[in-house]
Amino acid sequence: MALIRGLIVVLVVVLAGCATRERLAEPASPVHVPESTWWQVDREIALASEVAAASAGSYARTAMEKWRGMVARRNESDFIPWFSGYWTQQWLAIKVAWYRLGSGEATDPAVRRLAAYLQEQYRERVLDPVAREVDPDLVRETATRLYVESLGRGVRPIPMRHGVPADQFDQRLRGIPAIALAPPPAHDASLHDLLRADPLAALPAYSALLARIRPAAGSAGSGPSEQRISPVAKRASEKLVARFAASGLSSAAAAAIGGVAGAVISLGALGIGALAHESQRPEMEAELRASLNAALDDMWHSQMDDPTTGVLAGVNYLVQRIDEKLSRPVTLPVELGGAPEELPLAEDAQDTGEALSDEEMDQADQGDEAAGGDNVNDDAE
Repeated sequence: MALIRGLIVVLVVVLAGCATRERLAEPASPVHVPESTWWQVDREIALASEVAAASAGSYARTAMEKWRGMVARRNESDFIPWFSGYWTQQWLAIKVAWYRLGSGEATDPAVRRLAAYLQEQYRERVLDPVAREVDPDLVRETATRLYVESLGRGVRPIPMRHGVPADQFDQRLRGIPAIALAPPPAHDASLHDLLRADPLAALPAYSALLARIRPAAGSAGSGPSEQRISPVAKRASEKLVARFAASGLSSAAAAAIGGVAGAVISLGALGIGALAHESQRPEMEAELRASLNAALDDMWHSQMDDPTTGVLAGVNYLVQRIDEKLSRPVTLPVELGGAPEELPLAEDAQDTGEALSDEEMDQADQGDEAAGGDNVNDDAE
């Protein structure tokens, strides 16, 4: 009998425990976050984006200031001395003659081909060596990564600050499209995806964004534009054409085309003497320096200011996408004042600041009519 009672007691305890666990497992009611709180959350996300963009921009400007200084120094130490050197000018004279023989008497094709050759030399002698220390492509990628990292640090404490449950905040971030480059679907990413990616480069949408920017950026900052280098090539071509025309270089260039380039290069008296060349060299270098300085300004502004190809192109893209989602039209309440005060109609009312009653207004009107009648009688007399 005692054994049966013991079993009954154990069974009751077990059943009570199960009921307790069932009660504990009941889901808690979701926390309601008011719309005003979400508005504040969105504003703080936008502010964190702004702060992160400023930080990334500061890094990019510092890096590109260094790049600009290095390019300017290599202009002076390498490209300008190379271009204005005696033997370079002799070689360019042969190339121009070759270009002209291949294009008839027209000079424009020769100018364009010489400009392309000078751009190629500029990349090899100036931009490529500088890029080994400060690469604009790497600056762009680093600035974008720094923006994402800074944005993550700014966004992380927001839900705790406003008492927003983590799952609801994550859902909010999933609703903000940070990258939209589909198809394929993997090239789309929400702000939640962007901030949770570790490492960031493993996120397909992020890699697609950088890959999309890189070709356009490469063409924009690859060297002096045709607008800047063509005047240099044109002046050089005109002088070189005049030189070989006066010194029989046409036959020399023809021989070069025929495969006797060694004999042409061995002509030490090509065109103009070394002494005469040195006297003209300062003017040549001054003209080239002015063109290169203008070209460097162009490249600098393209790298820093162009929102789609510059070193902040990735940052600008992400900022714009986030702002488009978070920006909402703000409607301010219109406060209506009280009804306008009535102006008193009589001088006495103006003095006392009190309005006349209807009865007083009727008496005043009768008095005015009587006074008017007396005046008429006086005039008749």
